Amino acid sequence: MELSTQGTASGRDVLQIPKIVFGTSSFGNLYRAISGDAKREIVSQWTEHALGMVTVDSAGKYGAGLALESISKALSELHVDPADVLISNKLGWRRVPLETPEPTFEPGAWVGLEHDAVQDISYDGILRCWRQGCQLLAPYRAQLVSVHDPDEYLAAATDTSDRQSRWDDILGAYQALVELRDRGEVAGIGVGSKDWRVSQQLAEQCDLDWVMLATSLTVYTHPSELLEFIESLRVRNVAVINSAVFHAGFLTGGDFFDYRKVTGESESDQSLIRWRDRFHQLCNQHEVTPAEACVAFGMSPPGVVATALNSSRPERIQQNVALCAASPPAEFWSAMKEAGLIDPSYPYIG
Repeated sequence: MELSTQGTASGRDVLQIPKIVFGTSSFGNLYRAISGDAKREIVSQWTEHALGMVTVDSAGKYGAGLALESISKALSELHVDPADVLISNKLGWRRVPLETPEPTFEPGAWVGLEHDAVQDISYDGILRCWRQGCQLLAPYRAQLVSVHDPDEYLAAATDTSDRQSRWDDILGAYQALVELRDRGEVAGIGVGSKDWRVSQQLAEQCDLDWVMLATSLTVYTHPSELLEFIESLRVRNVAVINSAVFHAGFLTGGDFFDYRKVTGESESDQSLIRWRDRFHQLCNQHEVTPAEACVAFGMSPPGVVATALNSSRPERIQQNVALCAASPPAEFWSAMKEAGLIDPSYPYIG
């Protein structure tokens, strides 16, 4: 397939990514098993409602490759031309035989798996992950690639020396990805991590095409240092994709904040609940849904080109697409600032 790009005065081609990127962790049976029919219907909804080319974010880690297989199967059954879908594959975890009653990676997270997964981050390791991903996706192929959660890989270091060794592994992995891009086997390389500072460090040392943020730029948290980083990427024509803008669903009414259950027993929990209550009150007053506000805020900085949204329910795909087109009124943002829910100095809204 040919990936649309836009030339710039600096010489870099900017990736042209639609406003919504469809997440696929649910295709790996995250927390619950989803039938093949349901997965096919989700993909059918992608093709019907996508804002431009169907763009998908996946990973070998999702269900030990099950997500990649499921995407390929559903696309094939729907006769989707490989030229009409853009797939991002986050590399760093590789499928291996299941030799224990349950998978050993992320125990309790994945349901009904027939394989296990191991982390494999290095120059050679990332190429092993890439080749396996190509096999699992065939006849489709990932055109965007990255190293999956390099921040977590670094955080597992036992000491300074181990961290440096792990950093060298990551740099070796990116050397391999650059070579894939230089040979024309992929269209772009990027990074996605929950700790945006690790992405910043990689962006300083690697020639990236895109950066995916997670739980970093949200209506709840938007530090000025992160905004400066996003602006530096925009100036360099590096696309930014935002994700996890709901803080694992808490901001829209869920019980978990960044995958930690909020019980209300601590002062920090009570503070979160008070913030959300006031947020929802202002949303109701201005006829804005919390989800619309979360997505719109997350896409407000120049340079943020898309939001990744995940759903395990076919009927929600159209709703998610609509979120990326919503535009809450300026009065709502002004009220958010006046209430102290958004930094009053935030420059892009209100």
